[in-house]
Amino acid sequence: MSSFKKAQKAAQKSHRERSQPSSRAKFGLLEKKKDYQLRARDYHKKQAALKRLRQKARDRNPDEFYYKMISTRMIDGVHTSVKKDEPTTEEQLKMMETQDLRYVNHKMTVESKKIEKLKSSLHMLEDREEKPKNKHTFFVDTVKEAKEFDPAKHLNTHPALLHRAHNRPTLSMLSDPSLLKALAGSSGEGASSGLADVGKEKKKRYHELSQRIEREKQLNIIAEKMEAKKHSKDKSRKKLVKEETPESAPVYKFHMKRKR
Repeated sequence: MSSFKKAQKAAQKSHRERSQPSSRAKFGLLEKKKDYQLRARDYHKKQAALKRLRQKARDRNPDEFYYKMISTRMIDGVHTSVKKDEPTTEEQLKMMETQDLRYVNHKMTVESKKIEKLKSSLHMLEDREEKPKNKHTFFVDTVKEAKEFDPAKHLNTHPALLHRAHNRPTLSMLSDPSLLKALAGSSGEGASSGLADVGKEKKKRYHELSQRIEREKQLNIIAEKMEAKKHSKDKSRKKLVKEETPESAPVYKFHMKRKR
């Protein structure tokens, strides 16, 4: 009997799906069985996901807590992560990834020396109005010597520096050409223009000094962060006392261990 059924099926006509109609533009494409299967699978998959979510919402513990609850916000119906302030700036991260601690310490030492040099040079660019008017009396033997007396020649300094009561450099100490030019303009007929040049030079030096002080500060912060990162890799017991910020390195408190 079974062999008869097999033979009967082999002889019957195979079923074929109808072809697309000639007027496709009017009615559109007909859905085939494979298209229906894909649509049905996608529909049942979505319904199963919704069923799982409803069951999960019913079984949820009202006291449960996830860190995503405080690190995300609902914006236009979408959970969006809230960006926190990065403890390390892009410049600090670039320096820490490309250079080592010895290079940072070397650059910090170079900046410190340049700052000290700038501070020492700024003492010679003080304006006249910033200092009190002190008197310096010189005694000579004759009236002729008094008339021919030149205080700048006697003190071996520039005429523009005679008003200084202290920190009066000699001509041999004035080796900076720009400083000599500015001081030369502050005597004689060009006194006003010379003082203006000294003021511009002073402002320029102070601006450079502030920039170098800020750079030294940033290098010091980077060096401290690199030191802290190096110590954080230590496997000994430690506790984070202060978190890392863009202006300071993290602070760890290590467990006291007796050295033998």
